[in-house]
Amino acid sequence: MKKLLKELKLILWTSLYFMIWFGSLMLIKVLLLHEYKIEFYEYSTAIVGALVVAKTVLIMQNIPISGKSGQAGVLVILKRTILFLAGVFIILVLERSLESAKESGGFINALKGLPSSADRLHILVNTIGVFGALLFFNAWWLVQSHLGERSFFDIMGAPVPEKSKKK
Repeated sequence: MKKLLKELKLILWTSLYFMIWFGSLMLIKVLLLHEYKIEFYEYSTAIVGALVVAKTVLIMQNIPISGKSGQAGVLVILKRTILFLAGVFIILVLERSLESAKESGGFINALKGLPSSADRLHILVNTIGVFGALLFFNAWWLVQSHLGERSFFDIMGAPVPEKSKKK
């Protein structure tokens, strides 16, 4: 039961993190499109996307991708981010292809036509936004793996230390 609660808490915090990122990206889209008098409200998509990415990331964390022992942390972060991002990109391409399959005469035709469609820009924008979310998530993961599970929350709750005076 304790392990289940720990897993649910991890899913909750990870989902909340991605919901904040995706919600912010959605708000940027809404504000930019409002400037052109285009109404766009897809917050449910951001919430579902955040839940899917959160669970996918938590599953992928069990895949050993660290590489060589002693490898620089920044390389591990970049490797993990690029691998996770590739998975997100594939999911976005498949999702857009499935959405336009009926109008394109089938899934394969929709997939072939994707590079020349307007959806390619949507996929690119979403991929760039998710890159930022994954990069910071993986940096947080690395810090947590070095300092311990509660370290981030302990640091955020602790008073800011005074600057030490150098002589």
